[in-house]
Amino acid sequence: MNKGDRFQNALQRFDEENSRDPHRLLVDGEPHPRELIYARWLTDWVLKFSPDASEVLRLAARSQHLCRWEIPRSSYEMTRAGYLKWRADLKQFHAGKSEKILREIGYGEDVIQRVRDLNLKKGLGSDPECQTLEDALCLVTLQYQLAELMAKTAPEKMIVILAKTWKKMSPAARDEASKLAFSESEKELLASALNSARG
Repeated sequence: MNKGDRFQNALQRFDEENSRDPHRLLVDGEPHPRELIYARWLTDWVLKFSPDASEVLRLAARSQHLCRWEIPRSSYEMTRAGYLKWRADLKQFHAGKSEKILREIGYGEDVIQRVRDLNLKKGLGSDPECQTLEDALCLVTLQYQLAELMAKTAPEKMIVILAKTWKKMSPAARDEASKLAFSESEKELLASALNSARG
C-alpha cells in the first residue's frame, strides 16, 4: 500500500467507526451519524486554516472524537470532578482508538505518536499544529453547537465557557469567529463573554 492509499484507508476507517454513532444530526434535512459529521466539520476548519495541513494533522482531526458515544457523560458523576475525569478519559480513549487503527494500517511509530500527541493536545501553546486543531475545535463549537449548549446551560455558566474558549483561540481563529452568523441572543452572550475574557 502506497502512502496515499494508506492515508485514504485511515480516513475511511475513521469514518466507518464514526458511522456507527447511534445519535443523529440533521444536515440539509437528512439524518447523519453525529460524530461522522463532527469529524468532517473539524477537518473542514483545519483545512481552512491550513490548506496544506500535514498528514498527521489531518489524521488527528478526523479521529479527534472517534467513537465518543461509547463513553457517555452520564457514566460519570455529574460534578465538576466527574466532568474533568470524563474529558481526560475521553482523550485517552480517542488517542488509543486512532493509534490501534493506524498501526493496523501500517503507519510507523513516529506518525502514530505524533497523531496521539495532537489528539492529547500535547504542546498546546507552543505547537502550531496543535493550535490549528484547537482553533478548529473551538470554531466547530461556535458555529454548530452554540445554540444546543445555550439551551441546556445557565447563561452565567455559558459566559465562563465562552470566555475560556475565546482565550484558547489564536487571533486568526477569533477573526473567523467574528464572521460567523449568530442569533441576537448568541451575540449578546458572546459580547458578555468577550468582556469577561478581556477583564
